[in-house]
Amino acid sequence: MWEEIAKGGIMMVPLFICSILALAITLERAFTLRRKKIVQGEIVQIIESIKNPADIDKARSMCKKIPGSFSAIISTGLQNLNLNREDLKEVIEEKGKQEVRVLERGLVVLETIAGIAPLLGLLGTVLGMIRVFKSISIEGIGRTTSLSTGIYEALYTTVAGLTIGIFSQIFYNFFTNKADDIISEIEKYSSMFINKIKIP
Repeated sequence: MWEEIAKGGIMMVPLFICSILALAITLERAFTLRRKKIVQGEIVQIIESIKNPADIDKARSMCKKIPGSFSAIISTGLQNLNLNREDLKEVIEEKGKQEVRVLERGLVVLETIAGIAPLLGLLGTVLGMIRVFKSISIEGIGRTTSLSTGIYEALYTTVAGLTIGIFSQIFYNFFTNKADDIISEIEKYSSMFINKIKIP
């Protein structure tokens, strides 16, 4: 494996780093962005069944037991029950914006890798071709070993850059859509929570 990377030239080093980062972020987001892990069914049931002050206490207790973005937002609402409807909605929305950053953590890096990996591959291609033409100018076109090495470097980095970029873009789009779906669901239950405790 290391020999193959070395054959691609110096640009394979940043490309290898990009691939490791992309893989780490993909695995972490796949584990973190699970709907059941974020929008916990127990808290949803509590919100749907709120009818009296005793249910409010149950909701507080449940949010303390179950950590996460969703419970943090509902906890914020429970801590500010004294506010009027509009102010409470604003407080919950502000907390929601903070938790969105948690749900989208790492996605900017993944998007950046999707953009720069093909460019790094292209740079590797240019460096490989420079090596080819330099070899031609010094040794002539008869030395096929030097020519093939430069062309190999050029092609190898291009393939690596495009592969990393394509897969990073695919997973970036997938996790962005998944985060948006979870955020929409949290907003739905947050609105339900406000309607339960602050009747218009």
